[in-house]
Amino acid sequence: MAARRLAVCRWSALLVLVAPLAGCARQPPRHGPSHVDDWGRTVVLSAPARRIVSLSPSTTEIVFALGLGDRLAGRTSWCDYPPAARDVADVGDGLAPNVEAIAARRPDLVLLYASPANRPAARRLEALGIATAALALDRAEDVRRAARLIGALAGAERVADSLVAAFDSARAAAAREAARPTGRRPRLYVHVWTDPPVTVGRGSYLAEILRDAGAENLFDDVTTSSATISLESLARRDPDAIVVLTSDTLGAPPPLGERPPWRAVGAVREGRFLLLDGSLYGRPSPRMPFAVRDLAARLRRHAVR
Repeated sequence: MAARRLAVCRWSALLVLVAPLAGCARQPPRHGPSHVDDWGRTVVLSAPARRIVSLSPSTTEIVFALGLGDRLAGRTSWCDYPPAARDVADVGDGLAPNVEAIAARRPDLVLLYASPANRPAARRLEALGIATAALALDRAEDVRRAARLIGALAGAERVADSLVAAFDSARAAAAREAARPTGRRPRLYVHVWTDPPVTVGRGSYLAEILRDAGAENLFDDVTTSSATISLESLARRDPDAIVVLTSDTLGAPPPLGERPPWRAVGAVREGRFLLLDGSLYGRPSPRMPFAVRDLAARLRRHAVR
């Protein structure tokens, strides 16, 4: 969702900046245990990573949750949690990132979001002798896998195992607390984009949060993480409330009612919106159990049923 706002780097200019460095690039490390990232590539470090650049808010949270915040040498402009992350050098965007800014942080490991837009950056970083690991973070299972891979690359395998166990236990406990023994589960529409309307499918961590909190994702029959839908189908399914991720949960909902086609949706006409913290809900992270508890409490408070 936030990726829609990420600026695309101009690779022609980047090549001019990076090319002079390529000739003196050190060779990638060739010794040490190997691990496979989410692009199926083998990642080898000669020693546990000591200087890490994280190019995703999810991996930044995981690095801190593993107790490795002091090793974080760079992060994106969107990495806002924990608060200590803001003290780390900002290298810009996480999609098509600035290779020169990353290299200037002298990392021995760069954590990339596994998007096709990041393959050129991965190739350029590897050419500079900087190891990269691509991680696809879309669901709770991805948080578990990423924690174990980052832990292994940083020599913190036992900490990673403990983090995953605590994450699983907290998720299960939050889901039990939110369970509704009787009655219909609230049907929620997650508003991602207005024109065209985009929402999440069951391939998204948000659908998992909704389910664990005792609600139902209105478009859970969509198998992908997100999809474009029609306003006709949205009006026909008639959600109980519309979920909006925002940085200001006390502010006003998006002015969808000012768009005549959107007024066909009952929840829009009647102002049934749930404004949720974009930092907490906007990424799969070790905080997912907290999001489940928060959403369950909001549903009870607003009597969404």
